[in-house]
Amino acid sequence: MPDAPVPNMKQKPPLPDVIRSEDELLDQLTRPSAALIEFILTLSGPLVVLGAGGKMGPTLCGLAKRATEEAGHPLEIIAVSRFSDAGAQQWLAARGITTVRADLLDRAAVMALPDAPDVINLTGLKFGTGRNPALTWATNTLGPALVAERYAASRIVALSTGNVYPLVPVAEGGAREEQPLTPLGEYANAAVARERIFHYFSQRNATPIALIRLNFAVELRYGVLVDIARRIWEERPIRLSNGSFNCIWQGDANEIILRSLPLATSPADAWNLSSPKPFSVREVAGQFGERLGKPPIFEGTEAPDSFICNPAKLCARLGPPATPVSRVIDWIAQWIRNNGVLWEKSTSFEVRDGGY
Repeated sequence: MPDAPVPNMKQKPPLPDVIRSEDELLDQLTRPSAALIEFILTLSGPLVVLGAGGKMGPTLCGLAKRATEEAGHPLEIIAVSRFSDAGAQQWLAARGITTVRADLLDRAAVMALPDAPDVINLTGLKFGTGRNPALTWATNTLGPALVAERYAASRIVALSTGNVYPLVPVAEGGAREEQPLTPLGEYANAAVARERIFHYFSQRNATPIALIRLNFAVELRYGVLVDIARRIWEERPIRLSNGSFNCIWQGDANEIILRSLPLATSPADAWNLSSPKPFSVREVAGQFGERLGKPPIFEGTEAPDSFICNPAKLCARLGPPATPVSRVIDWIAQWIRNNGVLWEKSTSFEVRDGGY
């Protein structure tokens, strides 16, 4: 019997002072840690990632692939999406990641997906709910039902959102997983329904599932930090009503999502994923103002509550995020000053009524 592969356990290089291009950004987002390289060896594969063509999917798949390469582990990564952005599919394929085009609302397409012991479900719909709520509900309920039926014998990590919580007092430090789910707005209630669907199938079929309630993944092209920085750079006002928020570097979020597979249980359990403590919009805007050489313009005052979560439970199991948000603020300020590529995908972090 051949010897087991020995992972390359070298540490990540130090964080750069500046990220100058999209290639450098993608390299930073897909650098695996020693912990992920070691963990990837425990997966027999293939690993299926559903919704791999969205904002987080390509870099999550790229991160997993790099971890397999550094571990010397021939684990197949299968990225599934409609791939409305053909560039995402090409980027994945160029890195040796298997891509499958499928509409996850199509039963026949879902049932034809490859078998896999481990599944990451990134699918969901938020923006545009006000214009087409039926599509939001179908995406967030019918899709998970089909996925849970198809992969009843697999281990599933399903991405959820901190929007399932109501507004909570800032002084309390953020909603914990036991907080009652009584959110505002159609999208948030559809997200609760998505969780309930996964809970139902987890109980019915004894499928181990971990629900990861993510609050604001950020990188340099989009995210709540980019939204704040752009308003300052473009000299537009920043609404303060939602005066606090959580966020996490997308590379860290992707790594923790992958490493959450052993947390999957039946019945399903929920885990908050974000910064250990919330940030003040006013204070972060002040930091960007100093770096961008422009004073922030504020509108309104902070409410005593906000959409924030407490990820202490997940941090205790998998450790806190590795990338300091202060470094991400530096990167974003330099990126904007240097006319880096930006996506027109606002987080609407200032919305308080759940209307997306």
